[in-house]
Amino acid sequence: MTERQAAVLSAIIEQYAEIAAPVGSVTLAKLFNVSSATIRSEMSKLEAMGYIAHPHTSAGRMPTDKGYRWFVNNLNQPSPGRPAVLDRTARAIDTRLRNAGEPDQAIRSAVRTLVELTQNVGLATIGDSLYVRGLVNLFDQPEMEDFASAREVASLLDNLEPWLAEAGLNQPLSVYIGRENPIGKSSGCALIISRFRSPYSDRSYIGVLGPTRQDYRTVINLVGHTGKLLETVLN
Repeated sequence: MTERQAAVLSAIIEQYAEIAAPVGSVTLAKLFNVSSATIRSEMSKLEAMGYIAHPHTSAGRMPTDKGYRWFVNNLNQPSPGRPAVLDRTARAIDTRLRNAGEPDQAIRSAVRTLVELTQNVGLATIGDSLYVRGLVNLFDQPEMEDFASAREVASLLDNLEPWLAEAGLNQPLSVYIGRENPIGKSSGCALIISRFRSPYSDRSYIGVLGPTRQDYRTVINLVGHTGKLLETVLN
């Protein structure tokens, strides 16, 4: 992938996350100060490589799971303006968790805070049970208007607790995009989950579930920060 193709793909992903509609060449041409024909050429190449798709009802493009995976794998690249935003939200999480009291209340508070900050479903393991908040956020998303997608989401949530217990994820933070999900592969969702040690288990988990159309940079940082902070506060 060329440098310009990478920039175009990143722009499509970020624009699509904001507007929930396929991104057209005219919009990107203004952003990059080049012709629409140049952008259409780069889009065609990205589509041929499988990073974006061309819905039949629109002239614009939208990211595929492969495109999102590329984006997540390259999140170490700097993004102007984001650190200050994360600092503010991280302080909000810090304040709530340090004043939460008992371990289960701290974990519940962390989930509620992630729901508020990300507008996703928040989830965590507390002992042998799965605590879930914010389902209405997910089902309010335009992607969930399809009944089949909603069923897949329900299947994912129904089976998430036993899967976590069995999988024993080794990475401090894991991201499953679309069909990468072990359950509910057709749900069109992204599961971002952080492992942490708690009084209940050395493998407790907290994270969010939302559409693949995510602000991945912000959400991944928030989930990772929350997992690390919970481990510090609870231990």
